[in-house]
Amino acid sequence: MRKFLLPAASALVIAACTPAPQAEVTKARPIDTASAESLTAPAFVDPALQPAPAAVSRHGNADLAAAFMDLSFALESGRQLPAFSRFEGTITVAMTGAVPASAGADLGQLMGRLRHEAGIDIRAARPGEAPSVTVEFSPRKALRRAAPNAACFVVPNVTSLTGYQASRGSAKVDWTVVRERRQVGIFLPSDASPQEVRDCLHEELAQAIGPLNDLYRLSDSVFNDDNFHSVLTAFDMKILRAYYAPELAPGMSRAEVAARIGGIFSRINPGGDGHRSADASATPHAWTEAITTALSGGKGQAARRQAAERAIAIARAQGWQDSRLAFSHFALARLLIGSDRAAAVNEFVKASAIYRTLPGAAIHVAHIDMQLAAIAVASGQPDKALRFTDRAMPVIRGAENHALLATTRLIRAEALDMLGRKAEADRLRVDSAALARYGFGSEAQIRARTREIGALGLRGLFRG
Repeated sequence: MRKFLLPAASALVIAACTPAPQAEVTKARPIDTASAESLTAPAFVDPALQPAPAAVSRHGNADLAAAFMDLSFALESGRQLPAFSRFEGTITVAMTGAVPASAGADLGQLMGRLRHEAGIDIRAARPGEAPSVTVEFSPRKALRRAAPNAACFVVPNVTSLTGYQASRGSAKVDWTVVRERRQVGIFLPSDASPQEVRDCLHEELAQAIGPLNDLYRLSDSVFNDDNFHSVLTAFDMKILRAYYAPELAPGMSRAEVAARIGGIFSRINPGGDGHRSADASATPHAWTEAITTALSGGKGQAARRQAAERAIAIARAQGWQDSRLAFSHFALARLLIGSDRAAAVNEFVKASAIYRTLPGAAIHVAHIDMQLAAIAVASGQPDKALRFTDRAMPVIRGAENHALLATTRLIRAEALDMLGRKAEADRLRVDSAALARYGFGSEAQIRARTREIGALGLRGLFRG
């Protein structure tokens, strides 16, 4: 599910006798990068700049199996699923509504990856063929009426937003009663940037055909509401390949799947047995509530900062040394930028140090480097900004996060301007235009982001 934090899909798991909750399988709205207005604290404190690469270690099969079970037998809301569910046979996909121009190519590329990397039999529905999965595009205003905290979401047994609204609160759209999936609706914004549409397609289609839960402990997966990963990862493809393993069938109980999943991963992930196991402990609701409050724009800064500090305290009490502790530090760092820049940098460095030990977390480190580059520009230290962007850009490019890459390149251009290298800066801005259009959408949004970053440079020059 993609919610209002950093991406996700929303799974409605409503029993007919209960009041309708919010969507339970959704994708979060992305977290903004730091704005010029927030960078008002005293001078920047330089962290260690040595290029220590993030970990690239493989997951052991025990980790994969534990994640598979937790992803497959619960919803993002915490409700438990009594049985395993999936499609059987060929999965067909169609798009309806006000389909954005970029969506067809992105969906085609995604389905190609699912076929080749996860071994799933999936294709576009033919004209006149009833699709297994219907992707309907509607204005964001309409989606927010249905799922206020979600950027996009997925619901069983419906093909339209109107159909979902008519069935809302009924057993028809309750994931807990689904065994064999036959019809699923994905609801995406028609007026979002091309990247937001693509990111929603990746997470929502993965949840429409596969696991319905998200886990904050996963550092290299889109099945995580921290939203650092934009597209399906190698880890996600292993999970989806196992989801359609012939050893499994719709309707199996948790015990039946647990008895088979270890052998499935031994088969599809050779060499993964015997690897060190990660911390698969449950995430207390108190931590999730704290991190959600810390990242929510609806609360005051003091309340959000207290929530971030509470998330760190809970993470430490749990003994975590994984992405949950790192994300807690990251959340606090963002909240400190405007009032105590040195403390913000310290929290970013703590988060980065943890992320460097985790598989698939290079993009998390690169995101932090972008934040530190912005702080360096605002602090009048363009040389340090260049070093941060040098380190971040190759990783961001590999992660296909075009909005983040465009932002990082614009920050770099501002640093080049501050150093008197105007021709290089202008060339970099021109070269970043296509990335910015894909990542931000409208020309107005591109101009607004460029002005924000330009204001960082002016702040740094005045500090000079």
